[in-house]
Amino acid sequence: MRLNGTPSRSLWVDQTGTVRIIDQTALPHAYRVLALTTLDDAAHAIRVMQVRGAPLIGVTAAYGMALALRDNASDTGLESAAQTLIATRPTAVNLRWAVEQILQCVRPLSPAARFDTAWNKATELAEEDVATNCAIGKHGAALIHTRHQAKQQALNILTHCNAGWLATVDWGTALAPIYAAFDAGIPLHVWVDETRPRNQGASLTSWELKQHGIPHTIIADNTGGYLMQHGQVDMVIVGSDRTTANGDVCNKIGTYLKALAAFDNNVPFYAALPCSTIDWTLTDGVKNIPIEERGADEVAHISGKTAQGNIVSVQLVPDGVQVANYAFDVTPARLVTGIITERGVSPATTAGLAALFPEHLQ
Repeated sequence: MRLNGTPSRSLWVDQTGTVRIIDQTALPHAYRVLALTTLDDAAHAIRVMQVRGAPLIGVTAAYGMALALRDNASDTGLESAAQTLIATRPTAVNLRWAVEQILQCVRPLSPAARFDTAWNKATELAEEDVATNCAIGKHGAALIHTRHQAKQQALNILTHCNAGWLATVDWGTALAPIYAAFDAGIPLHVWVDETRPRNQGASLTSWELKQHGIPHTIIADNTGGYLMQHGQVDMVIVGSDRTTANGDVCNKIGTYLKALAAFDNNVPFYAALPCSTIDWTLTDGVKNIPIEERGADEVAHISGKTAQGNIVSVQLVPDGVQVANYAFDVTPARLVTGIITERGVSPATTAGLAALFPEHLQ
């Protein structure tokens, strides 16, 4: 996607062979690039959310495995690196998937051959992510085009949290159809929320949409239902950190409430995601997807820029109160109009997903 008019990625390897990432904890007020040179660098970046979003976490973990093998390619080093990375974020299935991709490639090899193989596989996964998200954009843009043809006016699309190119290597998942449709000349406007607990809609989605020149408006998290009641939302597109084989969608906390409001107001609700985000072992997301609980400070405090241009953190809650911070919720498949994947749009059903990805049938 475009950054100051220049096509850019959220993770890349520079001319010196160093993995570079955008520090997303510094956005939107500062653009800072970090180098990942060790396993600990990659694990830390994932844990503290310098990188976030299921697809980008997966690619970062793959490079983290390669960096670990550059320092210690023994069997013990290999398994230790895998466990270190998997433990950083429990909900996003892409992380474990990417680590297992590296393990499958390098376990049969001698230690001397493991680093190069892991590095090449990580690079392959990064390029596959770009191609996959581009395809998601194409299929999702077709839905937007159909909706626009029916309305014959600019479309209002609501998205929750950040599932744009910052959450992937490029294009994004939920935002990929929006980018593709906008670039094709379809007039649209995006309602952007997730202003709490981590402000990833307000800080990240808004930042990248502004970079690309897409009209958008930030709204408080509780505003979506009101807008739907008054006909100001034509469709909802969200991403996913894990989707079950029957179409339950786990995404940023608050997604379920958007889906309920969309269902009640006959607004189409789509989740956009790659096959690697589908957990084919699960069929009940509410019961079986582990929901990450993050630190209280993300709710109790908020950071921002003062009138003097300083970045500060302030406390929002009374001293000594208990704070809960659930990072995700699960939207049952019955509330999902369709799932946009790299192979097309599927009903949120076991049969629908299996028809697109028959190789995962048991």
